[in-house]
Amino acid sequence: MPFLFTMITIALMVFALVDIIRRDDSQVRFMPKFVWLLLVVLLPLLGSVLWFALGREYPEGGIRLGRPTRRENAPSPPVATAPPIDSRTTEQQIADLDREIEEWRLRQEIEKRKKEHGDTVSDD
Repeated sequence: MPFLFTMITIALMVFALVDIIRRDDSQVRFMPKFVWLLLVVLLPLLGSVLWFALGREYPEGGIRLGRPTRRENAPSPPVATAPPIDSRTTEQQIADLDREIEEWRLRQEIEKRKKEHGDTVSDD
């Protein structure tokens, strides 16, 4: 039984080391890749478990099991973009809304006067 535990620990460590090395720096969390490598080498079981639990970024859909199939001419998925951030202060936003409300009120007033003026001209 100790032999099996040792083999599983070594396999997990090797898998973690390969994963750390192949990972882009932007996909590594909390510590630099070099520190993760040292942690996995010095503490194989704990370091490997921590790497897979905390150190790496997983895709949005979670962990994918199996190999992804490569499709030719497959449409690329739509890229999600963050909504634009409004950098105005609350006071500026309120002032802009007040101006917009006033503009709509004036437009309605103009339309009303055009209708009134149009009705009187057409009656002559």
